[in-house]
Amino acid sequence: MVSDTIYVGSINPVKINAALNTLSDTLEHDFDAQGMAVPSGVPDQPMSEDETRLGAINRVKAMLAHHQGGLTDAWYVAIEGGVDVFEDGPATFAYVAIYHEGHWSVTRSASLPLPVSVYQALQRGEELGPVMDKLFDMTNVKQKGGAIGLLTLNHATRQSVYEVALTLAMAKFHFPDLYTD
Repeated sequence: MVSDTIYVGSINPVKINAALNTLSDTLEHDFDAQGMAVPSGVPDQPMSEDETRLGAINRVKAMLAHHQGGLTDAWYVAIEGGVDVFEDGPATFAYVAIYHEGHWSVTRSASLPLPVSVYQALQRGEELGPVMDKLFDMTNVKQKGGAIGLLTLNHATRQSVYEVALTLAMAKFHFPDLYTD
């Protein structure tokens, strides 16, 4: 049975819409999505893959704790954006975590290369959204297309990248007999 509610570990409309669109599409079911302001347990700007992954998982765990272990049939989704330095330079990406009826799926999105000057601002303690707002003279880009939209000329957006990552994470729920936790 498919629940009618997706709980999303954020009140950011980009994350809520990504979860709603992806699960509605992949499960071919109409859902309501409810954003929840829950802690990530990591810095506001995660600076490594490990911190970013942990942030997504912690957000799901916080929602489960709020619902005393989880509501029957509900879907819990969290998306945590972060940055790290890779062989080819700094990049931003997201981790997604999905929990449903005792099963987890956690995976990562594609990476967007970041200008070194942007990464240096993040190292000084700034967050990516406000840095991009200043750089492009925008307001609240993180609730719009994000750095991804700005740097790809909107050929991809923050939401579209999240939707791809969530779609990939759903594989474990489509074919549970092929995956074991």
